[in-house]
Amino acid sequence: MAKKPKGSEKTTNAQGGAEKEPGRLKQMGMVAKIVRQQSPRTIPLAIAVALVILAVFVGIGIWTGSWILWPLTGLPLAILVGFIMFTRAAQRVQYQMLDGRMGGGMVILQNLRGNWVVEPGVTANKQMDVVHRVVGRPGVVLVGEGDPGRLRQLIAGEKKRVARVAHDTPIYDVKVGSGEDQVPVSKLQKTLVKLPRNLDKAGTAELNYRLKALPSQTQMPKGPMPKGAKLPKGMRGQMGG
Repeated sequence: MAKKPKGSEKTTNAQGGAEKEPGRLKQMGMVAKIVRQQSPRTIPLAIAVALVILAVFVGIGIWTGSWILWPLTGLPLAILVGFIMFTRAAQRVQYQMLDGRMGGGMVILQNLRGNWVVEPGVTANKQMDVVHRVVGRPGVVLVGEGDPGRLRQLIAGEKKRVARVAHDTPIYDVKVGSGEDQVPVSKLQKTLVKLPRNLDKAGTAELNYRLKALPSQTQMPKGPMPKGAKLPKGMRGQMGG
């Protein structure tokens, strides 16, 4: 009986398992490709600015006679400035791609930095209007995506439910969109960060613990689920069994 080549079992297992997520450099390459497609001038401009900064430091080094110290000082600064320009451009491109798309607000919320706890899809309706719950230092923020008229009723119902355990904690609401009384995707994070800090870290943790005890109120849409569709996190518990 022929023996399997050494390492073939590991190779088979690796091929059969889940694919690994792309590394940091590969992710940067993917982002750079998207930025180049959406904004062709951004990357050349960032490189040009970095080279100008480096050239200035080289010039100062030659003029002062410290032609090694000054270029070595200017190199990391040039790279940093170029990288900042690139990341800001990537953020703008992301906002442009998410603007007007259902679920764009959830993407921004799930990438919030700081002491925020996000519960996507805590309530929804048959038309797939959805409300996400965010807990942080300001208190509770209900973020709605969908039709503004229908969201008004959804948010009002969620506010009553949250108020049972939130007590005197402020409850804010935000509707994502480009219409009147709505917040664009590009300004959603800034809007949340600007809210007053009403709780400390301990108060935020306690509030989040109480909210976790609330049962899910998401209304499942009637009819079969579209192939490949993914439910918000708050809806998945109702699909068990």
